[in-house]
Amino acid sequence: MSRIGKKPVAIPSGVTATIDGGKLNVKGPKGTLHLALREEITYTLEDGGISVQPANASKAARAFWGMQRTMVQNLVTGVTTGFTKKLLINGVGYRAAAQGKVLNLKLGYSHDVNIDVPEGLEVKTPDNTTVEISGADKQKVGQLAAEVRRWRKPEPYKGKGIKYDGEFIFRKEGKKK
Repeated sequence: MSRIGKKPVAIPSGVTATIDGGKLNVKGPKGTLHLALREEITYTLEDGGISVQPANASKAARAFWGMQRTMVQNLVTGVTTGFTKKLLINGVGYRAAAQGKVLNLKLGYSHDVNIDVPEGLEVKTPDNTTVEISGADKQKVGQLAAEVRRWRKPEPYKGKGIKYDGEFIFRKEGKKK
C-alpha cells in the first residue's frame, strides 16, 4: 500500500480540473498543465480533490500509484504557486544576465554562453551571480536549471562553478609542498 497514494490531492479555490480523452487538465492562475493518464491507475474527481487508486492488483499498478499521485500534486501546485530553482555562480569573472528570453552567461570560456529560455518559464538575475528560474511546470524548471549548471559544474578544489542554492560541494585539500 502506498502511503502517499492513499491521500487525495486537494484542489484549492480558483483551480479547475477535468479528465477527458486520457488526459488530466488542471487550470489555475499560473496557467494550464496536462498529464497523460496511465491505464494502470484510476483517477476520480471528487468534491474538492482528485483521488488516485490502482486499477488492479498488478505489480505495475502498485509501482505507478504513488508517483502518479505526486505528479497530480505537482500539477496543482504548479498552477497555484509555481516552482522556483535558484542557482549560484562562484568564480572570478563568472557572471549571468537575463536579457528577455535569453540567459547570457560568462563562464571563463572564450565566448559567451547564450541559453534560450523555453516558453512558460521565466529567468531573473537579481544580481550577476544569482539566477532564478521559475515556472508552473516542475519538470521544465528543473531541466533548464540542469542545463545551465551543466556548462560549469562546481569543482571540489576552489568551489568555482554553478551550483544549486543549498547544494553542498565536498571540498578537497590541494597539493601539499
